Amino acid sequence: MILLVSAGAIQPYSTAARRLAGRISLLPTSLAAGAKHGINLDQTQKETVFDVPFGFYIIMAAQFFSALADNALLIAAIAALREMQAPTEYEPLLKTVFTVSYVALAAFVGAFADSMPKGRVMLISNTVKIVGCATMFFGAHPLLAYAIVGLGAAAYSPAKYGILTEYLPHRLLVVANGWIEGLTVGAIILGVVIGGALIEPAVVQPLLDLGLPLIDTGGEMAVAVIALLYLVAAVFNLYVPNTGVDHKPLKKNPLYLLHEFNHCLALLWRDRLGQISLAVTTLFWGVAATLQFIVIMWADAALGFDLSKSSMLQGVVAIGVAIGAVIAARLVTLRQSVKVIPLGIAVGGVVLLMNFVHHLGLAVPLLILIGALSGFFVVPMNALLQHRGHILMGAGHSIAVQNFNENLSILVMTGLYYLMIRLDLSIYLILTLFGLFISALMTLIRIRHLNNQRERDDTRYLDDLLHH
Repeated sequence: MILLVSAGAIQPYSTAARRLAGRISLLPTSLAAGAKHGINLDQTQKETVFDVPFGFYIIMAAQFFSALADNALLIAAIAALREMQAPTEYEPLLKTVFTVSYVALAAFVGAFADSMPKGRVMLISNTVKIVGCATMFFGAHPLLAYAIVGLGAAAYSPAKYGILTEYLPHRLLVVANGWIEGLTVGAIILGVVIGGALIEPAVVQPLLDLGLPLIDTGGEMAVAVIALLYLVAAVFNLYVPNTGVDHKPLKKNPLYLLHEFNHCLALLWRDRLGQISLAVTTLFWGVAATLQFIVIMWADAALGFDLSKSSMLQGVVAIGVAIGAVIAARLVTLRQSVKVIPLGIAVGGVVLLMNFVHHLGLAVPLLILIGALSGFFVVPMNALLQHRGHILMGAGHSIAVQNFNENLSILVMTGLYYLMIRLDLSIYLILTLFGLFISALMTLIRIRHLNNQRERDDTRYLDDLLHH
């Protein structure tokens, strides 16, 4: 889920997650033994006592290690660009080349994800990520290598989220998303910490002293360690459960796939609840990606932090996101999901306060607050979007449409940030424009939702039970 990360951040989240684990129940115990053959959703409706199926832990572990490596590699790529003395504006381009595949291949990856078991899709996609990591190890330009990793991520995403709608009843999607988002944030936290540590000479030198073959520099060692994380993810991919859902044969005609994707895109934007949840998550991911780079630049200007320390400060936001995600999973039902939209407006206002912070003691709670507000409102909206998309068009296609919009937002917003850097705008002016933009757009989305509600209340059909 989201963006940013920090040292020592895992313990707060893991403690909350362990407490929540004792309360959240997802599927009948009787189904756990047969998880690899899929879940009988009719049976889950009849049970009153729920336990987490083992297969869900496998899905979370596969996602965790893949996201862990993605975020560690981002820091390693930024360090590689600085070592090459590349222009500063190249750094946000890393996110641009990573996400361009999500947009360019959106019409195809959803159909690909729905054409075979999701675990197999995740394994194939993770292998592409390993190839991208290997190209960086052997000297490819960081932008090219990270673009290849993005290609794998674009195919991975419809599978990792789509399997939730196949594996779990719809009424449990908020809970499941809370776990996945919280775990992803944990991966971001640890990933950026690992990436930041691997660019520190004091950490890398003892590893280099081992005299491993083919590894002569700190950069090579960092990429090699990250490649091992991708390999661990691949092992878990092998054991992702087969949900037993029928799969659609992959169409060979690309024009047909484009037409089908355009139909799904229009269908979701026309849906009253779909358009609101899609608008919110689209804005959120664009903001999240841009904020990664803004925090690095702001930490340098306001706190005097270098890249290693700035990358760890990013994790403070991620801690907040994890807290917000866990609380949302605990308190918000699917029917109540649209009521969290005002928190998105508040995020923009809190971002503006960063202009006045020049001390670490104030920066940490402020960044945690930004993350907590973000996590609390995006998890229910993401669950609502998955619910509407699964009903309207199927899991893989729905996630592909979601990815297209969200990553188009990332391309646009990181592109605008790139232009502002090229224009040499002050980080404080950038923060001001950024905060006002968030609040204004979230206000427009809320107005649209209220207008929809006045015409017809579609939320009354959503599940309103807490499942924890």
